[in-house]
Amino acid sequence: MKGKLVIFSAPSGAGKTTIVKHLLQKGFNLEFSISATSREARHTETQGKDYYFLSGEAFMAKVENDEFLEWEEVYKGTSYGTLKSEVERIRNKGNNVIFDVDVVGGLNIKKYYGDEALAVFVQPPSVEELRRRLQGRETETEEKIQMRIAKAEHELSFAPEFDVVITNDNLEVAFAEAEKIIADFLDQTNIQ
Repeated sequence: MKGKLVIFSAPSGAGKTTIVKHLLQKGFNLEFSISATSREARHTETQGKDYYFLSGEAFMAKVENDEFLEWEEVYKGTSYGTLKSEVERIRNKGNNVIFDVDVVGGLNIKKYYGDEALAVFVQPPSVEELRRRLQGRETETEEKIQMRIAKAEHELSFAPEFDVVITNDNLEVAFAEAEKIIADFLDQTNIQ
């Protein structure tokens, strides 16, 4: 039986990556779907582990060849996407696929897979807290943080379109809530 899909989306800094990494340790037969991006790798990131880092030209060639399940130019000159081959590679092994994707991408994957996918939106307790978290990372300029905050304010309006929303104001509580939601979803029998 093919695996199911669990999609985590959130504004940057809301904690989705931390929650996804936690869930990968919890024995839900989850395998991380590695996204492709046209941005440069951060000093802490590894090719093929954190992302598939592609040049802008290589990324657009894959778009033209219809190799993406979803993709978006998230910031000017910086695109992210989910390769169809990555998702099917994981599902064909019988593993469940877990995604850490932007809001529009998450909704596109949900639309494509329907009931085989669960779309989870992680939101921060407030925009002010989000700003504090982004500044605490010390990985980006103030200008980039301002861009992310503006984008986050727009993305928060999409929360009602997701299957479930987790507010991450206490990480341990968010972990427990995510575990329960995923366990319940994976326990449901696939309707084929």
